[in-house]
Amino acid sequence: MLVLKDVNVYYGSIQALRDVNIKIEKGEIVTLIGSNGAGKSTILRTISAIVKPISGDILYNGEAIQSFLAPNIVKLGISHSPEGRRVFSTMTVMENLELGAYTRKDKKQIKEDFDYVFSLFPILHERKYQLAGTLSGGEQQMLAMARALLSRPKLLLLDEPSLGLAPLIVNDIFSIIKDINESGTTILLVEQNANKALQIADRAYIIQNGNIVIEGSANDLLNDNRIKKSYLGG
Repeated sequence: MLVLKDVNVYYGSIQALRDVNIKIEKGEIVTLIGSNGAGKSTILRTISAIVKPISGDILYNGEAIQSFLAPNIVKLGISHSPEGRRVFSTMTVMENLELGAYTRKDKKQIKEDFDYVFSLFPILHERKYQLAGTLSGGEQQMLAMARALLSRPKLLLLDEPSLGLAPLIVNDIFSIIKDINESGTTILLVEQNANKALQIADRAYIIQNGNIVIEGSANDLLNDNRIKKSYLGG
């Protein structure tokens, strides 16, 4: 479904990604694990065309997309829920969600998708006329994910969905991610909570200093002593 081939990205003179190779199959949850500054978010931003690679290829269903503009990436079926939620704080929950569907014209299906995201996140239905900036951190994260889903993505990019959230909310978020995947959406998940991410993922990539250093099945990495020592606190 999505392939990154030898992707290199720079921020000025600093190289953020070094010959990154990643493959995501339809229907999978693939997780990227690494420390702060390792390049995880840069990978998502590059796929979304927020950042342009200096070299390498990004293939989506066999089509090279590295030269596409960000709005066209969304139209292809790739949606990005960014780190830090990035909700529009002075707009209501409904207005934020409507922006998620801005590329779409299928009004009947959009209404059905509103019903779907409200079934996933009932609290958003209760808060739909409330300003997004007045929501709790967990509610804002739910809104960011719901907004991304309103574009009806085939591939959903999730950047640190559990960051800064209370443990009970984290459990809810990971359960919802699993539900989204089981409904047919492929997911690329960036997450510092490596233990939780590996528990729900099919496969994983470990990134250090812009390099992919380990890849494998999530279950294998969950039981790998190198991963336990570096990322799982054991």
